[in-house]
Amino acid sequence: MNIEGSVVFITGANRGLGLEFAKQALARGAKKVYAAARQIESITLPGVIPVKLDVTRPEEVAAAVAACGDVTLLINNAGIGRTGGVLAEDAEALLRDQLETNLFGVWRLSRAFAGTLGRNGGGAIVNILSVLSWINTPLLGAYGVSKSAAWAMSNSLRQELGAQGTQVLGFHAGFIDTDMIAAFDVPKSRPEDVVRLTLDAVVAGESEVAVDEASRQVKRALSDGVYLKDALGH
Repeated sequence: MNIEGSVVFITGANRGLGLEFAKQALARGAKKVYAAARQIESITLPGVIPVKLDVTRPEEVAAAVAACGDVTLLINNAGIGRTGGVLAEDAEALLRDQLETNLFGVWRLSRAFAGTLGRNGGGAIVNILSVLSWINTPLLGAYGVSKSAAWAMSNSLRQELGAQGTQVLGFHAGFIDTDMIAAFDVPKSRPEDVVRLTLDAVVAGESEVAVDEASRQVKRALSDGVYLKDALGH
């Protein structure tokens, strides 16, 4: 689908990757960009329409869908990242917290907007996943579980929404230079670059995009069992 003339809805659009998606959607000629965030006053980008939305609250999801009936491109960007593995003392809380946003938040928005996208010609959904959808490490074990689950759900959405012509694009990346991983001293991709590649993939009608060399290498290595190793090489 074309970005020019589209109506885009972006979750977590007040900063980081979501903010960059909003900027580039506007630059590519989107007719309208809904920028959603938990705190509506945090949305300051000129040209977007602010929407109050906490993806963990079904009533706010329902209100957003009711108010934004012209959406043709949904970008499920909102997510949280917590350090800690699945055997940590607080592992259950870590898992529940991250699954609620990173899996169920994406599911709520996708299911709620599915009918809207179908009525508007099919459109597209972009789900922001991670290289940790495929590999994992104890440092981010619970986070990786949530992203793996979201990857599987994205694949199910693609199958179920295919009949109405909705493209479902899964986004995979290593570390990106945003606030979420500011404390990590690792090589990071620029948000500008990964967003550009993702929107190009939407236009090309693709189902999956690996936006950096780290995610592309891991994808190539899946058949060799790379997921059996620690993502940090241990």
